[in-house]
Amino acid sequence: MNYDVIIIGSGPAGYVAAIRAGQVGLKTAIIEKDKVGGMCLNWGCIPSKSVIESAKLYKKIKHEASSFGITGFDEKNIGFDWNRSVKRADSIVKKLTAGINFLFKKNGVELIIGTAKIISENTVWVDNRLIEAKNIIIATGSDQEKIHSSLPDNLIVEISQLFKDRQIPGNIVVLGQNTVAIELVQFFNLIEKNVTLLVPGKKIMPMADNYLSEYVKNLLLKSGIKIIFDVDPDLKNFEYTEGNLVSGEIKTPCEMLINSRTRKGIIPESDININVENGFIVTDEHLRTNIPSIFAIGDVNGKSYFAHIASAEGLHVINYIKGVEEKINFKKYPLNMYTVPEVAQIGYTENEIKENGTDYKVSEFSLSANGKAMTEGDNIGFGRLLSDNKYGEVLGVQIVAPHATDMIAEAAAFMQVESTVYDVAKTVHAHPTISEIFMEAGLEAVDKAIHK
Repeated sequence: MNYDVIIIGSGPAGYVAAIRAGQVGLKTAIIEKDKVGGMCLNWGCIPSKSVIESAKLYKKIKHEASSFGITGFDEKNIGFDWNRSVKRADSIVKKLTAGINFLFKKNGVELIIGTAKIISENTVWVDNRLIEAKNIIIATGSDQEKIHSSLPDNLIVEISQLFKDRQIPGNIVVLGQNTVAIELVQFFNLIEKNVTLLVPGKKIMPMADNYLSEYVKNLLLKSGIKIIFDVDPDLKNFEYTEGNLVSGEIKTPCEMLINSRTRKGIIPESDININVENGFIVTDEHLRTNIPSIFAIGDVNGKSYFAHIASAEGLHVINYIKGVEEKINFKKYPLNMYTVPEVAQIGYTENEIKENGTDYKVSEFSLSANGKAMTEGDNIGFGRLLSDNKYGEVLGVQIVAPHATDMIAEAAAFMQVESTVYDVAKTVHAHPTISEIFMEAGLEAVDKAIHK
């Protein structure tokens, strides 16, 4: 059968591209070997954020409810039920995957369950048949690099296997430095587990501004999370003895080791030579591979690990196929982390601005003086603007706040139209809201913040 587009993989990159392709009249097939929604929907973004919300509520009820004037319960009897929180996450996943299947049907997208093999620049073998298309989009995602060590196999848990019915032990170690690793260690800390983070490098959140990375590191340490830097990513120097991970003078209790190492692209089998470097498919500015009719979007091309960026790439490719040529500017896509408080960033980091030789200014406003944050009992954090001194253009925004991952959308909007700090300062925000920190940081850049 002939199609306009064949998409391999139904994660946030693939399914968004498929729906958009159907909407603009392209005859589309999407191939999925496992579950519709991919990693993000089934065992990544959605399940993890669901259980994090459960943990945040648990902490607030147990440790803060009385200060809000809520009485009549015994704090000692309040506990956290992992399996119930996972069941709640499962129910959300089922609703969302059902929604995607509905949208496939609504927009005329054919879903094919099976493992795809690329035969030529226009043909794919799947489900015992050969299908053809003018364009092929690879959206197969990525997977954690495995830990190659002598540690017991039953000690190590892959993230794809984490969100299941299980007993959660008291001593947990997470290996990684990315946002997922940070979210996991804080989640387990919130439900009062003893947590250690093993970092294969010198910095957590390697894509974040150093200021943000250092701030979050100190938050984790203050909450009692142990962090060990510069570990071998395969933990070859570690032994497992009497319930402890041991390496030289390092000794940390461990009953579960969660692997959140760097990810590598899942490359589909192919009879043609598609360029791959460092575990990812190489693409150009329009996300084309070295084969002009084949594109690669999402994690598999290594440009980003964030679901919303994968979706944006999917939309970009469908637009390109339809003759709409635009430039992708990854600096205008937000980075987000669902910690407590949440963390978000967009634009250039301070180091990048320095390296570009730009004369710049940093303007920061703390949540400690924000009325809404104080009423909610979450006034730890800040808003931070990086702007150039010549024109006042906003070059980067960083937020640490309870709803930073939502608030960053405002920063994305004003950076999209190249706004200046004068525009930010003049934008009136409702009071009381946490978003008032944007106006205050803008005023600080122009002259002086009102409440500082």
